[in-house]
Amino acid sequence: MSRYYLSYMDELESEAIFVLREVWAQFQNPVILFSGGKDSILVAHLAKKAFYPSKIPFSFLHIDTGHNFPETIKFRNEIIKGFGADLIVGSVQEAIDDGRVAEEKGKRATRNTLQINTLLDAIELNNIDCAIGGGRRDEEKSRAKERFFSHRDDFGQWDPKNQRPELWNIFNGKCFEGEHFRVFPISNWTEMDVWNYIKRENISIPSLYFAHEREVIWRQNSWIPNSEFLTLDENEEVVTKKIRFRTLGDITITGGIESDADTLEKIVDEVSTMRQTERGNRSDDKRSESAMEDRKRQGYF
Repeated sequence: MSRYYLSYMDELESEAIFVLREVWAQFQNPVILFSGGKDSILVAHLAKKAFYPSKIPFSFLHIDTGHNFPETIKFRNEIIKGFGADLIVGSVQEAIDDGRVAEEKGKRATRNTLQINTLLDAIELNNIDCAIGGGRRDEEKSRAKERFFSHRDDFGQWDPKNQRPELWNIFNGKCFEGEHFRVFPISNWTEMDVWNYIKRENISIPSLYFAHEREVIWRQNSWIPNSEFLTLDENEEVVTKKIRFRTLGDITITGGIESDADTLEKIVDEVSTMRQTERGNRSDDKRSESAMEDRKRQGYF
């Protein structure tokens, strides 16, 4: 009798596709949270595979802080057009202008936490009952607590001690009016898995992930891109370095690393030697030991 074996990468792919199909079966109005970063691009690619030859049955939701890398927005528009999908945009700038949130002040100000209210507003306004994200358990210690189906209460808040069991990959997506779920199909993937899969599938990604010359400043042990949104300290100097980014967020908080990795093959080789998590260069995660978990409890991605 012949036996059928899946490779490690094929197992991860099959698991993610199974989760995505469960979302479509259980929810009325799910969306893919799309940032233009590698993980949300991967989720979109897996969704395309999951429902091929039909179109991706989910809309895409992007929370636009107004402080994005220009390359990210350009890439977002191109890939959404290629998928033929609908794009919902929640604007942090509009929330600030309307007085729903107050912008932080000071040299280390960020709009990262302001995404929470904008995201929850978009979920309520569009009657979204499930938001599919690209979170992975290896990224950060609070994300390691996540289930595939992450329940959020009617305030959009996350309680890591009140999540549903997922024995034998049986998912319970039932919720009361006003509640919703966040679902993370690639929870069991690592950064190395993501890059190996992107390389295998030849998935297009923003140029920011490849080594390139850029004006940067040294802040909080990483190279922060110079931009119109950045306020420099007296001792900070703008220099030009060849860098790349392991993760993408706002241009004001995303730190780069010095690198010569300008191809997928070189990125895979480089990541294989890394000993620091990819979010180690995100200044928003350095505010406190529990910065990410505090934001997630309030409704963050």
